[in-house]
Amino acid sequence: MPLDPDICYRAVVARDPRFDGRFFVAVSTTGIYCRPICPARTPHRDHVTFYQTAAAAQEAGYRACLRCRPETAPNVGAWRGTSNTVSRALALIENGALDGDNVEALAGRVGVGGRQLRRLFQEHLGASPVAVAQTRRILLAKQLIHETGLSMTEVALAAGFGSVRRFNDIFRQLYRRPPRTLRRRGFARDGSAIELTLAYQPPYDWDAMIGFLAARAIPGVERVTYAIYRRTFASGTITVSHEPERRRLRVAARLDDVGVLPLILPRVRRVFDLDADPEAIAQCLSRDPLLAPLLAQRPGLRLPGAWDGFEMAVRAVIGQQITIAGARSLLGKLVARYGANVPGAGDGLAHVFPTPERLIGKDLAALGMPRARAVAIASLAQAALVDPALFERGASLEEAVTKLCAVPGIGNWTAQYIAIRALREPDAFPASDIGLLRALAANGVRPRPQAVTARAEAWRPWRAYAAQHLWTHDVALSPVRQERKIETHARKIAVADRNYSARL
Repeated sequence: MPLDPDICYRAVVARDPRFDGRFFVAVSTTGIYCRPICPARTPHRDHVTFYQTAAAAQEAGYRACLRCRPETAPNVGAWRGTSNTVSRALALIENGALDGDNVEALAGRVGVGGRQLRRLFQEHLGASPVAVAQTRRILLAKQLIHETGLSMTEVALAAGFGSVRRFNDIFRQLYRRPPRTLRRRGFARDGSAIELTLAYQPPYDWDAMIGFLAARAIPGVERVTYAIYRRTFASGTITVSHEPERRRLRVAARLDDVGVLPLILPRVRRVFDLDADPEAIAQCLSRDPLLAPLLAQRPGLRLPGAWDGFEMAVRAVIGQQITIAGARSLLGKLVARYGANVPGAGDGLAHVFPTPERLIGKDLAALGMPRARAVAIASLAQAALVDPALFERGASLEEAVTKLCAVPGIGNWTAQYIAIRALREPDAFPASDIGLLRALAANGVRPRPQAVTARAEAWRPWRAYAAQHLWTHDVALSPVRQERKIETHARKIAVADRNYSARL
């Protein structure tokens, strides 16, 4: 999306927080790029250039500001107005796709040629895929230096650099100083958790997010209260809390290997949907008079994501046709029997969710689930081993759903739900979902998948967010439905009592 220089400059003069993360301002006289909210003196209009992404500013030869710290800006600008191909490639880069592979391999995963992918990146982001990956690494390193007590060797490894020497060379080239000079005084490594902050574009409905996660928390793997979300994973544990006054989440990670940190942070962003652009979503969905009041009621509602694709798929299969509490109980049994033990995690965290390898050949029906469902989970485990990219975003939503539906026991509803939670497909839409049908029927839409699909065409490319608002609305209607059931039951009893009295 082209930037309007006049609008951008007015935002810089006003230090308008609504524009934070949507663009970066580069100052020719200093060689520095900043966030629109930078507290430094406002530069002259003739000395500034605006870039959609930090990578574009960095590739143009500018270095990140040490005062406003662009690495802590909300990560919305890179996704705004981009093509689906670029968005999918960005998601893969965020998960480390260019840490080991080249651009040609990345292009193949999103269904285009390498030259085409470079052209799209230049058009939409103003930077090459390699520059985006390098900016991601260097800005993470800068944040680690500012916010943690990790040694420079640990910073280099945690940020995804192959060697400390490479890290030092790139850092000196970009910032004209050694990395250790950015460290704040008083920081020392004490062996405790690594704490970092992750920003988002407000508003953010923390209550809805934490409520969703709490209702579905897997015993032994997750611990959720109003204030925090905690969970285990193969390399350690994380704790996430909300700092609403600073528009960010705080993440405390205890890791066996700091080198996994670049893979852990995107998972946190995915679970809490931190990269959503609420303004763009509301602008599209509010055009529908049915959805407009729902967005007005919960303007910061996000799409809860999944920590792991296989885990999410197992959750979806187990949750078919049973209550949330029933599914949670079954998942707890699955984890207790087949999940690896986690010593010393505390707070009721005792296991890691089982990997596909640990479920192959196991009698899952013995846990109390229908045999057909146990077979479906076994098929999922086998498919995940055969295709490690089964739960990653591919060339299109349709391709992803087709791949998932090829697994025995996975239908369109389950595939669409996995696409929403695990693949982060913003346009995925399980049109036959009973909660969606109930919510739409309560608002005058015929409760048939064909009618719902037709109505949802106007919600593209944010149908998944529309679904989340409708699900939340359906849950809100539950007490009303329950009260009506009680009233109906009471009327039946009253009628029966009158008939009995008449017979007497």
